[in-house]
Amino acid sequence: MNIRAERERSRSPLIGAAELVEFGDLSSTTPHTEAELAALIGLLTAPKSRIETVTIGHSRDADSLAAAEAFAAAWEARGGKVLASVDWPETAASWLRPASRLTAEAPDAWVMAAAPLGFAQLARRLRHSTDWDPARTFAFASLRDSRLPALTGPDTLHGLRGATADGGAWHVRRPLGHVLGLGFSPS
Repeated sequence: MNIRAERERSRSPLIGAAELVEFGDLSSTTPHTEAELAALIGLLTAPKSRIETVTIGHSRDADSLAAAEAFAAAWEARGGKVLASVDWPETAASWLRPASRLTAEAPDAWVMAAAPLGFAQLARRLRHSTDWDPARTFAFASLRDSRLPALTGPDTLHGLRGATADGGAWHVRRPLGHVLGLGFSPS
C-alpha cells in the first residue's frame, strides 16, 4: 500500500464545518408515532427476514430516547432480543466509541432513532471503522431526510430502510452508476 492510500484510509471521517454549513440544520427530531413503530417492527419481521437480535442506537435527545425505549419494549414483547442500546452526542471529536459498541455483538440488525446530524457523523465512522452494514439497518422517520445521504457520502447509507410517521416505509438507494442520485424513495 502506498503512503497516500494509507493516509486516506486512516483519515478521520468527521464531517467538516464547511459541509455542515452547506446542508443547514439537521439537528431536529420529532416524537415517533404508533404507526411508525408498527411499520418499523413490520420491516424487521417481514417474511424471510430471520431477524432475532438487534442493537439499538439513538441520539441523546428526548424524542430519540423515547423512540428507542418504545422499540426495545415492542421488540422484546414479541420475543426478540436487544443486545445493546447505544447513545451518542450530536457533537464529538470522534464517534469511534459508539460505533464500536454498536457493532461489538454482531446483531442481526441495527435500529436507529436519531437526529440526522449526529447519525451522519456516526454513520461515516461506522463505515470507516467497523463492519456495519446499512442494508441491515432500520430507522425511525427522523432520519428520512433527503440531505442525509449526500452529507454522509457515496454508498455510506445505501440500503438503509425506515418507517414514516404515517406507517409507510422508505429506503436509501443509489441508482446503478449514478452516485449523485442518492436519495429516498418509498418502499
